[in-house]
Formats: sequence, structure tokens, C-alpha cells
Amino acid sequence: STPGLARGWAIPAATDIAFAIGVMALLGKRVPASLKLFLTTVAIVDDMGAVAVIALAYTSQIKGAALLAAGVIMGVMFVLNRIGVKRLWPYLLLAALLWLAVLLSGVHATIAGVLAASLIPIRATPGAPDSAESPLHRLEHGLHGWVAYLVVPLFGFANAGVSLAGLGVEHVLAPLPLAVAGGLFLGKQLGVFLTLRLCAFFGLAKRPSGATWVQTYGMCLLCGIGFTMSLFVGALAFSDPVLVDEVKIGVLGGSMVSALAGFAVLRLAASPSRRARPRG
Repeated sequence: STPGLARGWAIPAATDIAFAIGVMALLGKRVPASLKLFLTTVAIVDDMGAVAVIALAYTSQIKGAALLAAGVIMGVMFVLNRIGVKRLWPYLLLAALLWLAVLLSGVHATIAGVLAASLIPIRATPGAPDSAESPLHRLEHGLHGWVAYLVVPLFGFANAGVSLAGLGVEHVLAPLPLAVAGGLFLGKQLGVFLTLRLCAFFGLAKRPSGATWVQTYGMCLLCGIGFTMSLFVGALAFSDPVLVDEVKIGVLGGSMVSALAGFAVLRLAASPSRRARPRG
């Protein structure tokens, strides 16, 4: 009911894949591989959903000519993909032009990365997700070091800091940080877990193999770790520095509670093989 805060509705939408998988990695073999795969899938899909939300909900005005140019560039990339061009440099050049066109169109340029990646060729091979010779595979592995050791830490360092000057208890317990933290800790676990239970109930999908429902619930708790994308959406949603700091408090608080709760549930939950093991 607080005026202006509704712009932050999408802040808890995404799961931070690096931190969520990192928490699972601490548990080692206690967590079935199927849950790690499922969490990775959820994080990727809702990150893409968050990027789509950024493009649709946080764009103030659209410039048709630039948007048309972006569409033409995407068309050229699609044609290169279909005719079997495997060299990376044409795609990288066109991806840079696509980023510029999307930026000038008024749509947030984040969407350009997702669009470009979807148009770079990938070749599937038996027994592996993709061929090491696939252009997208080579690009991904070429960028991995820069992203893991420079881009993401730099982003976290620049955006995670919270200025405590002028922030009292009334700010920490204000509607915005409580809503963000609640969206991450309560909303994400309820949304993911209830969807899984409903899909299983109606026969649309099965529970991840080798995992109990308690372990699956622990994985759903980890989906509430928002961090990087949540901070990014928060910075787009609000321009007031106090509100931005309140968003950071909510993101950090909700993510920390989700991480600790998910870790505790997965640490204490018994796998099906351990439950079936006779005592003696």
C-alpha cells in the first residue's frame, strides 16, 4: 500500500545460480545430482524470465528505428546460424551491433546478451550436452574466466555495499526490505515447491530421481538466494538512494535466510538409500 514501491515487484524473481549451487556444493554427496541439475535449470530459466521482465516492465520509451535495426541484426545472425557458419568473429561483431541497437531502442541492453547467445550455433553430440567445437561452447569457455573472476565479483563489489549512514531500525523493518526478503524466502520456496507438487500430483512430471520430498523442499529454499539479478532489478526499479539501500538489505537478508534454511534442511534430510539402510 506504500505509494511507489510496487515498481519493485520483480526484485525477488531470479535465483542467483552461483551462490545457490555453491551452497549445494558444500553438502557434497548428501545432495543427489538430480537436485543440482534441477536447481541449475530453475536458476537459468528464471534468470531469463527476469531479463524478459526487465525488457518489458522497466523500459520507459521505445525507439522504433533502433528496435527494427536490432531485428534485422538478429535476422542476419539467424541466417548465418542456419547456413552453418562456424567462425565466431561474425557473431561477435553482430552481437556488439545488436547490443548497441537494443541500447538505443530504449529496451534495457541486458536482453541483447540473451538474444545473441540464442543465435550462436551449438552442435549436440552423443553422450555430451554439446560438441567442444561448437561456437557457443568455445565462446562460453573463453568468457568463463573473465566472468567468474572479474565481471561477477566486480558487480557484487559495486552493488552489494549498503550505506548505513542515516539508516535506522525503521529502515531495516520498512515495507520494502521486508517485502523483498519475504518474496525471496517465502515466495520462491512456495512457488517452486507447490508447482513441483502439483506437477507430480497431476502426472505432468516426477520428483527428481534419487531425492526425497524433504530434500526437494531444501532445494526449493535455495531458490530464494537472489543476490546479483535481484540487486540489478532493484537498481532499475528505484532511483532514491535510500530505497536502493533498503532493497539491498532485503536482498541480502532474504538470500541469507534462504541459504541457511536450505543448507540446514538438505544437511539433515536423509536420502532414500540412507533411510532404507538397515540398522545394526
